[in-house]
Amino acid sequence: MQIDFHESERASLGVEMELTLVDRTTRELVSAASAILAEIGEGHPDNDHPKAKHELFECTIEIITGICQTVAEARSDLEETLSEVRAAADKRGLDLICSGSHPFSSWQDQTISPPPRYRELVEDMQWTASRLQIFGIHYHVGVRSAEKSIAIANELTAWLPHFLALSASSPYWERHDTGLASSRVKVFEALPTAGLPPQIHSWEDFEEYVETLMEAQAIRTIREVWWDVRPHPNFGTVELRICDGTPTMHECATLAAMAQTMVTWLDRLIDRGELPRVPREWVVRENKWLAARYGLDAEIIVDDSGTRRAIREEIADLMATLTPIAAELGCSDELAGVNRILEEGPSCERQRRQVAGGATLEDVVDSLVAELATDTVVAS
Repeated sequence: MQIDFHESERASLGVEMELTLVDRTTRELVSAASAILAEIGEGHPDNDHPKAKHELFECTIEIITGICQTVAEARSDLEETLSEVRAAADKRGLDLICSGSHPFSSWQDQTISPPPRYRELVEDMQWTASRLQIFGIHYHVGVRSAEKSIAIANELTAWLPHFLALSASSPYWERHDTGLASSRVKVFEALPTAGLPPQIHSWEDFEEYVETLMEAQAIRTIREVWWDVRPHPNFGTVELRICDGTPTMHECATLAAMAQTMVTWLDRLIDRGELPRVPREWVVRENKWLAARYGLDAEIIVDDSGTRRAIREEIADLMATLTPIAAELGCSDELAGVNRILEEGPSCERQRRQVAGGATLEDVVDSLVAELATDTVVAS
């Protein structure tokens, strides 16, 4: 089958951020998305807000940007919609958080959202979909051709652990410390087309993959290919889907800058014929596991001989490469936020420090609420 790739302007940026609704008193997740979306959708075509959408569960609202040129523009776009959602939630005694998992609410208590495709998903996937009480942020970066989208996505598999370690925010699952920095990615991997992409070597290869699964009725649409990084034909982008939800807007912006500069860097390497060799599939898979397990304390594999190196050192070297590109793209301040995350720790570390200091998981939710509301990391 032929899949048209709608080429995008180089390095255009889009962000999708999943917010969750929590009760101000109990801190539990609350199924109120439909009411809030109906309110903020008033006056828009078909009474649908163009930048706030349903997700799988009624406790979640996804806010999205338009096509942006800079990280600052994308952040401003998100914040405008966030303020609308927050005002509607506040009327209902609800707060907002953005985190890879809720520390203690149960997936069995969640209500599926009204759009039919979500009920179809749960019917098809059963338990693996029913327990997807997980939340992330997706970054779209524009590329100029279908073949480039494949080459760049392949290269990005080597860097997925770096994005995951910096964003990891889901150490707790139904009141249990999972021992992981990101439980979200392990829950999501249960879906048959989620997780790391298979080895795709060309756009024709990608078309054949999608055609085979659609003919077999394994998927209904290309939207059901949920890889950690994937080409997005309709948007003309490479989409990074690996990141946990980040509790602050500055962390969200930092990872947007990292995505935009990295895709630009790889795009230029392609033009010069200088792309490095994609790591072996088993190395990529192990490194993703190490980042999910240990976060920024991971020591990842850096060659086929099994040599390991601290991911913090790898990230520092990467920043040296990306910093000049960030200056060109106008996101130097946002990319510099990587150093802030390395210093303060990602959310998984902050949550655990609170609990180690005597806080309850309800206190952790309060901190997540405060971090999103104030864009300031809560001291632990």
